[in-house]
Amino acid sequence: MTSSQRDPVLVIGATGRIGRLVVDDLLRTGVQVRALTRRPELASLPAGVDVVAGDLTIPESLDAALDGAGTVFLLWTAAPTTAREVIARIAAHARRRRRVVYLSAPFRTPHPFFQQPNVMRDLHEELERALAEAELATTILRPGMFASNVLHWWAPQIRAGDTVRWPYADVETAPIDERDVAAVAARVLTDDSYANADHVLTGPESLSHRAQLHAIGNAIGRPLVFEELSAEEFRRETDGVWPENLADMLLSAWDAAQGQPAFVTGAVREILGVPARTFHDWAADNAAAFSRIAR
Repeated sequence: MTSSQRDPVLVIGATGRIGRLVVDDLLRTGVQVRALTRRPELASLPAGVDVVAGDLTIPESLDAALDGAGTVFLLWTAAPTTAREVIARIAAHARRRRRVVYLSAPFRTPHPFFQQPNVMRDLHEELERALAEAELATTILRPGMFASNVLHWWAPQIRAGDTVRWPYADVETAPIDERDVAAVAARVLTDDSYANADHVLTGPESLSHRAQLHAIGNAIGRPLVFEELSAEEFRRETDGVWPENLADMLLSAWDAAQGQPAFVTGAVREILGVPARTFHDWAADNAAAFSRIAR
């Protein structure tokens, strides 16, 4: 831990799925944690966390949280409209050269999976430009596909039966466990040697959708069947259920990635000193989420 960690680490996005894990990891290392949330009364954060009200859409509301804070973990959870004002405020409140750890996306990675049109790309690019122009020492973390995505994509089908209907059975990704993303974030938040670094975070292996489903089947002790959908069938099945353009975004990425292994990095091992969790590990730890619906 560096000497700057006498000041609390400010976690912006502390009640989300990654931010909440970052809070827990920081607390385990004895770091003072300050959490920004719009509704402190609903935050349900551990005792010892300094919970402060603030809203990214109202930049001046961040002043109380920024005052006296050290390193900032920034997970953007709003429209981009106020991004530059928020970042300017982070820079203005620095009692010393403040460092920011920003959770971005791997759109700068050359693999075609990450080079397709993406509704979040413009947001991340704008925030990264603003951080650079503010001359903040910034660590960029770029997690790839999250293992937990399949909880939203496949778990309802698996709880209801043994067949998953999904496109691109043989396209490979390298899903990363959110716990590894949070652990990396906590480490770089408390070590100034990671200032101005840029890390793409992935799971340790390239696995097809079909292989990922097989891993879940092994974890729950049930053989699962992959029923491959065409792109048009997938669009029809997600129409009105998913946010607009999300299906097209994923389909274009999967289509571009056909026939090649996923982009895999060793960043988790390099930073934490232990290997990233495999998708099989993740499936075993989350088997209960795929349990059958009682009839």
